[in-house]
Amino acid sequence: MNQPSDHLTDQELLQRYKTDGNSDWIGILFDRYAILLLGLCMKYLKNEEDARDSVQQIFLKVLSDIHKHDVIFFKAWIYQVARNHCLMQLRHHKDLELKEGYLQMPGAAEVPDVAEHVQKDIMLENMEHALELLNKEQSTCVRMFYLEKKSYQEITAQTGYSLLQVKSYIQNGKRNLKLLLEKYSKNKR
Repeated sequence: MNQPSDHLTDQELLQRYKTDGNSDWIGILFDRYAILLLGLCMKYLKNEEDARDSVQQIFLKVLSDIHKHDVIFFKAWIYQVARNHCLMQLRHHKDLELKEGYLQMPGAAEVPDVAEHVQKDIMLENMEHALELLNKEQSTCVRMFYLEKKSYQEITAQTGYSLLQVKSYIQNGKRNLKLLLEKYSKNKR
């Protein structure tokens, strides 16, 4: 059964939380992404108990930090928060093992590869969110041209737009996509 809040976007839930301070709004957001976060934590920490503990710690961090940030894409932001949390956990465990005389934590060599993979995932998430913010025509043409590798003529035939319109939508969409991604990148700093 759908809850009344199921239809609200992440941005609307964030705005409601910032307006009235009711942590239930963040709870709804967190519920949407809890499985994603648990999977991410499992990927890094390789231990279910540690991963579950980390998800709880991430939730508390989100509650305390959400007012400090202008979050545009909650999913990408919380993914980054979780990733940073896991990396800090791994560093902490590695530091402890080094202090105790161990040479290297098992799986520590895998961390840079995982971090690179996660960074690419975040970039793709940001790109997908930015594509959703473009107007319909630009989004359609950019997706077809760059993601589906369709030619201008194929896009023209499928959409009914003229060749000039397709070229314009792609050019403007690409420019707007770049601006949105730059804006998102600045807000993360």
